[in-house]
Amino acid sequence: MAAKFITVEGIEGVGKSTNLTWLQQILDRRGIPYIMTREPGGTALGEILRGVLLDHRNTEMASDTELLLMFAARAQHLAQVIKPALEAGTWVVCDRFTDATYAYQGGGRGIARSRIASLEQWVQADLRPDLTLLLDAPVEIGLSRAAGRNQGADRFEREKAAFFDKVRTSYLQMAAAEAQRYRVIDASQPLDTVQAQLTATMDAFLGDRS
Repeated sequence: MAAKFITVEGIEGVGKSTNLTWLQQILDRRGIPYIMTREPGGTALGEILRGVLLDHRNTEMASDTELLLMFAARAQHLAQVIKPALEAGTWVVCDRFTDATYAYQGGGRGIARSRIASLEQWVQADLRPDLTLLLDAPVEIGLSRAAGRNQGADRFEREKAAFFDKVRTSYLQMAAAEAQRYRVIDASQPLDTVQAQLTATMDAFLGDRS
């Protein structure tokens, strides 16, 4: 089986960090070589840009600036990490990717999908994830969980519920439109139930690979 590119998406508070660890365990049991990475970030330069994007003091950042910084970090990420790994036969598991841009900058900020698509094609060409796991939960559940973290809220986490309603709606619309790539996981359930869903989904995706 050729190296696969798997992305994990979802709004704040859906348990991405916890379930990415579970996903690692699934791949480990299968003996699949992989790397874990994230967006924005994944490289030294990308992490600097992540800091700029998430800094709650940057309240005057224009939506277009936000979008371009996301794709600047992504271009570096692809060139330095994602493409070399896939070419070497190593699977890539990424905490958010371009679907997050469509959801947050498109759905949340209201940037036209066509503008995001033009940047996507420029930066990625034909590269798209092979599988996208969408951890989905109602906004009120996600925000309640996120509020319980022992860390200061970043620039996105400080947005209102209406913003995240738009983000979630955008994610669900993409999942419906690209059902062959997306798998929606009900993240509102107890953790063991969520992880059982992930295991079943990955078993089906991996098939009989030993």
